Amino acid sequence: MKHRLAYLVFWSVVIFLAAGFDVMAEVRERNLYWAPEAATVGAKKVDTLLNFIFYLTAAVFVLTQSVYIYYLVKYRRRPGSKAYYSHGNNKLEIIWTAIPTAIFLGLVIYSNRLWAELHSPAPEDSVRVDVVSYQFGWDMRYAGADGRLGEVDVHSYSVDNKFGLVPDDAAGDDDFSSTELVIPVNRPVHIYLHSRDVIHSFYVPQFRLYQAAVPGRTIAWVWFEPTRTGNFELACSQICGSGHYNMKAPIRVVSQEEFAKWQAGKIAAKAEEAKAAAAARALRTSTAASDPSGPAPRNKENKL
Repeated sequence: MKHRLAYLVFWSVVIFLAAGFDVMAEVRERNLYWAPEAATVGAKKVDTLLNFIFYLTAAVFVLTQSVYIYYLVKYRRRPGSKAYYSHGNNKLEIIWTAIPTAIFLGLVIYSNRLWAELHSPAPEDSVRVDVVSYQFGWDMRYAGADGRLGEVDVHSYSVDNKFGLVPDDAAGDDDFSSTELVIPVNRPVHIYLHSRDVIHSFYVPQFRLYQAAVPGRTIAWVWFEPTRTGNFELACSQICGSGHYNMKAPIRVVSQEEFAKWQAGKIAAKAEEAKAAAAARALRTSTAASDPSGPAPRNKENKL
């Protein structure tokens, strides 16, 4: 008896200390023991399914354990009470087998439809963003004044071409980049996901979104619709090297007006940058043409 009591006290202390350390491990103002608050239309639908499964299993657990405890007490061993053997009840067997089967089939059908909906083609009016991952960071590319993203060739990544743009595609000339993902609220956002080196992952808990970025591939199914403004964090949850722990980028969900203003400012800055680059090229060309001491032409007698 003493050994049992000591064993019980020991494990009670261990559980108490573990619970205390768990509480101190993370400080959150709300949803301490739940998922972060959903911030997209798809996330709310996912939560509806998860919550239904949770409350269903909780109710079944309470019901079965209550019946179990009731029968343990009612039919416990007592002096003068004789045991009774029961072979079972076929009708009850059929009922408690048919009910879970019907519930599981319903969940399979609903979850399959939800999966198909979340992986359906993005709406035509989506904001399209090219997201490129690399060791250890993120780059975002938006369409410029023409509203079209430049074509990408996954074999063209380099230090000077971090988005792998096809040189002959003029649609990419006015595209602008950002180190933060800025998106409007209540509007679909279509993500084109790439990786320049190893496998990374696009992970945003509030969006209930996780997708691996695979080198040599364009992942084009990812789209979502934010439902509230705020600041979030894009993190890589695929171990990708020594700097994986710090591979993150800010996400800002803003109003339609604020997004339009931010986008217009980026487009104007890109236009000014293009003008300055064109002027610099023209100056270099004119200087080279007027300089008689330039390099001599290559020929058989004069090899450089």
